[in-house]
Amino acid sequence: MKSYRKELWFDVPKRRQLINITHEVEECVRASGVREGLALVNAMHISASVFINDNEPGLHADFEDWLEKLAPEKPHSQYRHNVGEDNADAHLKRTIMGREVVVAITGSKLDFGPWEQIFYGEFDGKRRKRVLVKIIGE
Repeated sequence: MKSYRKELWFDVPKRRQLINITHEVEECVRASGVREGLALVNAMHISASVFINDNEPGLHADFEDWLEKLAPEKPHSQYRHNVGEDNADAHLKRTIMGREVVVAITGSKLDFGPWEQIFYGEFDGKRRKRVLVKIIGE
C-alpha cells in the first residue's frame, strides 16, 4: 500500500474566508500515484474547517449568514472562552462545519458526486494556516 502526506499552507488575509482547495487536493492525488484508495483532508487548526459542497457564491454567502446567526462573532464578551482571546465563535463554527473529509480515489481521480468540491473554511484568519492531505491506497 502507498502512503502520501502533504501540508497545504494558506495565508488568509481576512478573519473568515472559504477557499476552494479541490485543485490542490487533486494535485496531491496525482503526486501520490494512488489509483484506488482514500484521501483524507483535514484542517490543522481548531478554528478552521474542511468540508465538501457546491462552489456557488450565493451558497457561500448563505453559509456566512447562517454561521454568524448560530455563533455571532460579537460581542466577544458573550463567550467564556474569550478571556484574553476573541475567537470562541470560530471554534463553534468549526464544530458545525466539520474538521475533515474523506474522498474515495477511483482511477487516480477524486470520486465526487455532481457539483462536489473541497473547501477550507477559515473562521479566525489573518495569519498563516495549514491543511493536511493524507492519501493511502494502491
